[in-house]
Amino acid sequence: MRYRPRVTVLFAILGLFLVGGCTGGGFLSPDVDRGARYHSPDYRVVLRGETLYSISWDVGVDFRTLAQWNHIGPPYLLRAGQILRITAPGSDSEVVAGRDETASYHVVRRGDTVYSIARRHGLSPHQLIRWNHLRKPYRILPGQRLRLARAAGPRPRRTHRAHPDPLPQMPHGRVQHVGGWSWPAHGAVIAAFSRHGLNKGIDIAGRLGSPVVAAAGGRVVYQGSGLRGYGKLIIIEHNPDFLSAYAHCARILVKEDAKVKRGQQIATMGSTGADRVKLHFEIRLRGKPVNPLRYLPGKS
Repeated sequence: MRYRPRVTVLFAILGLFLVGGCTGGGFLSPDVDRGARYHSPDYRVVLRGETLYSISWDVGVDFRTLAQWNHIGPPYLLRAGQILRITAPGSDSEVVAGRDETASYHVVRRGDTVYSIARRHGLSPHQLIRWNHLRKPYRILPGQRLRLARAAGPRPRRTHRAHPDPLPQMPHGRVQHVGGWSWPAHGAVIAAFSRHGLNKGIDIAGRLGSPVVAAAGGRVVYQGSGLRGYGKLIIIEHNPDFLSAYAHCARILVKEDAKVKRGQQIATMGSTGADRVKLHFEIRLRGKPVNPLRYLPGKS
């Protein structure tokens, strides 16, 4: 028994070496340097299972624009640990010694909630939710960084530019419309699209295990549960301009890169990441949410 403290200390030291070894690597995009900018809100570390499409969906930027900012070409492959720019080159926040000077942050601790953090910093929960693009049920994780101030506003003088020659916005030309849309599930719409609110699509009620079908033909570019608030999620690319998403699924029946036809079953309805059984359905046009009811046929 008297040797147990020494063994505990030995394992603790070994753990520190392992953590140090894991954090020392990573893949950097060409316009990122190690150190301070690793923690900048202008960049994001790719996690295992993420794709360019899922990240572009999460940050609300067209996947082609995100690819251009990071000098990534088709088929847009990413690696865990890679660092992606998620804001336009030349628009970086000033970062000094790893600290973002344009906004303050709260690092989530075990037991924190959106409401307790807002109260601690004299904010309303709605502000915290809006500034951090949180989605119901507003789950947060230990170690997560929450913005405590509005992102917009005048920026201070930069001390470093991430890229000497900012790339222009990619001209996409005329919108390529999808030939036809159909409803992704049977059921009543229980939550409508809100352009300025938190709901970026519509919610359709249904029973556990009922079919979820592709609203239009296309290719599965993401399937998994890596996007917080969506549960088990499928994203389909219909053409370079339109994507659709199917969230809170119970079971996913298609794999990434699979070709699907309109009306083909791709999942079963569930409640993963939600408080009830439903399908959350979104359509994105060049990365921006649009009202699905503008594209879906009217119900008779």
